[in-house]
This record gives sequence, C-alpha cells and structure tokens, in this order.
Amino acid sequence: MLRKINHIGIAVQSIEATLPFYKNTFGMEFLEEEEIPAMKIKIAMLKIGESKIELLQPTSEDSYIAKFLEKNGSGIHHIAYETDDIDAEIEKLTAQGIKMIDEKPRCGAHGTRIAFIHPKSSNGVLTELCQTKYP
Repeated sequence: MLRKINHIGIAVQSIEATLPFYKNTFGMEFLEEEEIPAMKIKIAMLKIGESKIELLQPTSEDSYIAKFLEKNGSGIHHIAYETDDIDAEIEKLTAQGIKMIDEKPRCGAHGTRIAFIHPKSSNGVLTELCQTKYP
C-alpha cells in the first residue's frame, strides 16, 4: 500500500546553481547530496513538510537525466510514492497489467529500494515506488 508522496524528482543542469533557489527562496531544508555512479547522476535532497524535493543532475552525457534534459529541459522528472513493501506493490501492479520499467526493486539513493512504473501505464507520468530504510 502506498503511504505518501516521498519526493518529486526535478532534473537540473547544475545542483550547485539550482540549490540556492530552493533553500533561500522557499526555505527548504537541505538534507544531503549523493552521487550514484551506477545511474550516472548526482542528487540533492531537500525537505519541505512531510515531502522532499530531489534535484537530479547528470554526471555523464549518456545518463538518463542528460537525455531527459536534452529533450525536455529542466523540470519535473518523476513523482515517487513511498511504500512499506515494494515487492508486494510490484506484484500487485503487474497482476493488474501495469507495465513496470523495473520488475524487481533496485538500489536507489540513501539506501532505498526503488522501482519505476512505465509512463505508458501511468498516464504519461514517470512514477517511482520507493521503500525507505527507515519509515
């Protein structure tokens, strides 16, 4: 069962250039920055209320974020919903005929387990399931 919106992912050219807008303009709390070499991205996580904003910066020209930026420019990349049992959620969705990008969870930032639903099954919105280490 989905519990809440965990975060909204925003693709950016530069975290360094973008971060002050969210911190200074909106007063969001900076949580942490992390590079994920396997995904060829660097992320910065900010907190606002119960939710988070995840800034995604490519670290390579062939990363999926670089391709997204080339096609769409900076902007909302995905929405992530938190679940307590990502395996059960994937099983339920696939049983309903929902197309998954990730049929099995993979490692995400900050020790999370993630899986993406294909946008063709979620009305054009890239949707992430996210199981955090600590609820």
